[in-house]
Amino acid sequence: MELIVQPTDGIKPLIETIARAQKSIDVMVFRFDLKPMEKELEAARDRGVVVRALIARESSQGDKRLRQLELRMLEKGILVARTGDTFARYHGKMMIVDREELHVYGFNFTALDLKSRSFGIVTRDRKAVTEAVRVFEADTLRQEYEPQDDGFFVVSPEDARETLATFIKRTRKQLLIYDPKVADLQMIRLINQRIKAGVDVRVIGRVSRRGGNIRVQKQPGLRLHARAMVRDGDTAFVGSQSLRAMELDARREIGLIVKEPKTVKRLLETFEADWAKTDLAAKEAKEIKKEEKEKKVEELATAAAR
Repeated sequence: MELIVQPTDGIKPLIETIARAQKSIDVMVFRFDLKPMEKELEAARDRGVVVRALIARESSQGDKRLRQLELRMLEKGILVARTGDTFARYHGKMMIVDREELHVYGFNFTALDLKSRSFGIVTRDRKAVTEAVRVFEADTLRQEYEPQDDGFFVVSPEDARETLATFIKRTRKQLLIYDPKVADLQMIRLINQRIKAGVDVRVIGRVSRRGGNIRVQKQPGLRLHARAMVRDGDTAFVGSQSLRAMELDARREIGLIVKEPKTVKRLLETFEADWAKTDLAAKEAKEIKKEEKEKKVEELATAAAR
């Protein structure tokens, strides 16, 4: 398993993945403007790899660019399907290589997202790959998808709300969240319950006004396009789902829950490094230093009185 961290890792993991494909590439597209990646997909097709692209029927930027991408891919022999209108939006981003390796991304295939803070997970877990293939096939054929895994492959709208609610409920010590907008009332309520239970909860991104006592800071120095959580230092979620009702209940979103230590550790370290650069972290560090100084003065005064 591997964690992709943007903007640190850039386009290289995508290009290398496509270049080593031997049989097939299935890619789910919401936005796409990476010419080097497009050329690598064409090169894969030229060497006999079956390349299939499932392209969202629309994005907030409109249908024109997606239609142009579709035509270019068709001209190169890439098999293209467009998503249906079952959901408000098809926002998932993933790539399946040789039916053996799964990439789940929080970022789109765009230059802007590769310059933003975001993450991707690479896994060869057979259950995860199988579920990803099932979702891809169902959406390509515009059929219903019914989850058959045990709660680690997270799909909106089918099981994301329940799975991510459980993820939050099971937190015992610390919950670190990257999210452009935490706004779902149930999720906010669960997070605040964890805070009342003494859990260290911190959010990089935004929280709605109903967020209560949640500590939240903007992503320092970068545009934020991550949806990720780290629970108790040993479990993480990475995907395209924000904790918003629309992304939990009405859109196609894809995510993964992982426990692989190196992957979780890198995500945790990235969060802590980002948090350390925030204004709130600087303020809290200053207050701690002040408290330590006052305590030392009290200890010296006590010693002198003896």
